[in-house]
Parts: sequence; C-alpha cells; structure tokens
Amino acid sequence: MKKNNSALLSTPYILWMVAFTLIPLGVVVYYALTDPATGEFTWGNLRDLNQYWGVLGQSIGYSLVSALICLLLGYPVAYYIAHRSPTAQKMLYMLVMLPMCMSFLLRTLAWVGLLQDTGIINDFLAFIGVGRIQLIRTPGAVVLGMVYNYLPYMILPLYATIVKIDHRLVEAAEDLGCSGVQVFGRVILPLSVPGILSGITMVFVPAVSTFYISQKLGGTDTVLIGDVIERQFKQGNNPNLGAALSLVLMILVFICTGIMNRFGSDEEGGVIA
Repeated sequence: MKKNNSALLSTPYILWMVAFTLIPLGVVVYYALTDPATGEFTWGNLRDLNQYWGVLGQSIGYSLVSALICLLLGYPVAYYIAHRSPTAQKMLYMLVMLPMCMSFLLRTLAWVGLLQDTGIINDFLAFIGVGRIQLIRTPGAVVLGMVYNYLPYMILPLYATIVKIDHRLVEAAEDLGCSGVQVFGRVILPLSVPGILSGITMVFVPAVSTFYISQKLGGTDTVLIGDVIERQFKQGNNPNLGAALSLVLMILVFICTGIMNRFGSDEEGGVIA
C-alpha cells in the first residue's frame, strides 16, 4: 500500500521532469545531430564547433575566475552569518536573498549606469580630479557583473553547510590545543567542502552560459559561448549549430554536477586530521 502511495505521489514530479526536462533535452540533441536543410542525421554540426573552442575556453575561464572570487568573498560572509544569533541569521539571510528578488536584467543594467564612461563612478572620479577611466567594455566589468549577480548562489550553500557544523567539534579541537587557524584548517574548512563544491557549481554553471552580462558590460573581445548560441538562434539562422553548442554546455554542466556529487559525498561529514 505504501509503495502504491509513493508511486502516486511521485507521478506529478515524473510528469514534470519528462515534460520540461527530458523532452527539451531530446529536442536539443535532435537538432544538434541533424542537418538544417534535410533533417537527416549528421555529425556536421559538431564538426563546426572547432571554430568556437576558443570562445568556450574563454567562457570557462571567466566563469572559473568569477566562481573563485565569489568563494573568496562569500565564505567570510557565510561564516559570519552562521555564527550570529538566530534572529540575526534570519535578517542577514534575507538581505543576501533580497537582490535575487530583483530582475537579473535590471541588476545588470544598474552596473551599466555605474560603469559607463559618463556614469556615476566616472563622474565622481572626474569631480575629485582623477579623470575618467575605462571601466565598461572590459573583461573586468564582465567578471564584476558575474560576481555581483551570482554571489548569493555561493553564500547560501556555504551558510547552509557551515551552520550545521557541530560546535562540539570546534571545542574539542580547542581543548586539544589547536589554535584558531588550526581549528579552521582542520575542522571547519574540511566540513564545509560540500558547501564549497555546491557553491562553485551553482556559480559556474549559470556564469559559463551567460550572455546578457557580456553584451552589456563587455567589449568586442569578451564574446562568450552564450553570446554565440544566442546569435545562432536570432541572427545566424542556424538553430542546429546553436543546439550543438548547447549540447556541449549541457555535457559540461553534467560533468560539473557529477564532480560535485562525487567529491561532495566523499567529504561530507569528514574531518581532516
């Protein structure tokens, strides 16, 4: 009876996954492996990807840099929140989530207003006598946009992991003579590895496929793989090549998720002696 109830309750989820995950993935695979003119099976779309490996490598590089910066910024924030009172934790948690309630496009456009040549920052620099500098249309602006938009995705899983660490382990390490640095390196950091891996994945995956940030904050030399995919569907009139590029990104996402699940499960609950 319980098995029948479980199957019945899981039916809506299964239908949802089939309709909105498996079928769209199948459509992408179909277009990636078919000729745009004849609809016949072909490897041509995948062979055409050779001209875009450099763009993909650049996208991965920008995403890794953004994920690393998010980790360096997000870990102290998550650690601080996790060690506040329950009431303060709720307030700080809400403040971290608050920017996510605003449109992604508006958040990016806000940085355009700040960084542009006649923007607020350059106006201030000109006012104090420093002079206007090139802030927008640079790789740094693209990374800044990624970090700003995806930083909460790093903080939240880190906070959820750190707040669950048993404080008795920290007290035991201190009783055994560990300094504050040793407690962090041997107890807290190893136990927070699942949150680190989850945060890196949650930042890397949307960053590697983004296109709006690079279009608004980047220049002509900051074309990312998301920009190429959008152009194939909108301007290039070659959805099959765009689907092939999307297929490569999907495989990359699956690899990242697999690595996170593999190493995250190994590290969870363990303390490096």
